[in-house]
Amino acid sequence: MSSEAQQVSRYFNAVGNALDGLDTFLREDDSPLYKHDVIGAVVTNYLKRLRSSLASWEDRTSFANKFRVSRSESGFPAFQNVLDLDNDRKDAKKRLAALSTENQIREEMVDFILRKKQFPTALQKTMAERRYLESVQSGLHFSPFVLPKTIRVSVNPKTNRPYYVVHWGYYDGSANLPMIYMLTVEDSSEEIIDLLVAKDGKLNSREEIPLPVEGLLNPKLAHQFDDFCEKNSSYGLTLSTIATNLDTDFEYLHPKQLRRFVLGPFYHSTITRHGEKVDQILQKVKRPENGWLMTWTMQEIYSANEKPAKWGLWGSEPAREEFYINTDDLDCARQGVSAFKRHALVPHEAYQAIYASDQADAIFEGYQSHVISDGQVLRNM
Repeated sequence: MSSEAQQVSRYFNAVGNALDGLDTFLREDDSPLYKHDVIGAVVTNYLKRLRSSLASWEDRTSFANKFRVSRSESGFPAFQNVLDLDNDRKDAKKRLAALSTENQIREEMVDFILRKKQFPTALQKTMAERRYLESVQSGLHFSPFVLPKTIRVSVNPKTNRPYYVVHWGYYDGSANLPMIYMLTVEDSSEEIIDLLVAKDGKLNSREEIPLPVEGLLNPKLAHQFDDFCEKNSSYGLTLSTIATNLDTDFEYLHPKQLRRFVLGPFYHSTITRHGEKVDQILQKVKRPENGWLMTWTMQEIYSANEKPAKWGLWGSEPAREEFYINTDDLDCARQGVSAFKRHALVPHEAYQAIYASDQADAIFEGYQSHVISDGQVLRNM
């Protein structure tokens, strides 16, 4: 294996270990993200998508030397890889039809070895391409935009409106960061209230809702909502901008809480170059599989008040939300959020190297740091 191929293999192994560690962090009973709501359950679903993408990208490197990492920015695969995967999925069926079956390729490989007394490199690549296309065709990947899905429905007794919990995914093309959005939104559409809200003010038990539902539960707004999410999920947009845009664009949708889970940056001892201090310390870790550090950020904005709708002869104005931004915190004000938390996850061996360098306070400043050791996560180290 060439040094370049070895580096690529180590990168995939390290990212896989990091995602496994984050999954462990989310699934433990006392996880702060599992403790209060569905955030942990939602995020783990997107981690599966990302792992599936990584597996397919690794397969792709077996026959196509075309894989790039955002080395100086996020540390995650460059956006072009996400687009390639999405495009390959669309024409996988056609390309598979043009390739020999797996059994045929295997027979050709045996015949080639017997006749030529050489290893059938070209046929090996064909086999790898076939398996890659099969995985792309059947797999669930982290695409550039993962369509919204409604996972909860209930009724707010104060407003007598049904509300939905909706999530969607977005891989930002500029920052090369995978992100997950979670929205709690009330729906004041008359037909939806009549359908979902019973006379006692509770969710209508006679109306069966087979959750999860693809898209927004309100079918009249579902396509428009999909379009909105795709156009308003860029990492460059603050949550206050996204929430305000949503409130403005939809007269009958009232966003009450919006969260954004930003995965990354990811730091690797031999691949990334965006955290010089971190990279230099990680290079001192003896075992390459432990030479990484992964960070993530959870941002949140919520509505502090709803301005009632105004109707009159001289004009009208629908109900509007007043979103709370914590201006007492400069970082919250800069990010346009009510609150946020930064986390860092690192293998025990890498944590020891950071601690021994006397740089732990500087590197983990502003982060809740977590150490993975023997398959368990030690929180808030």
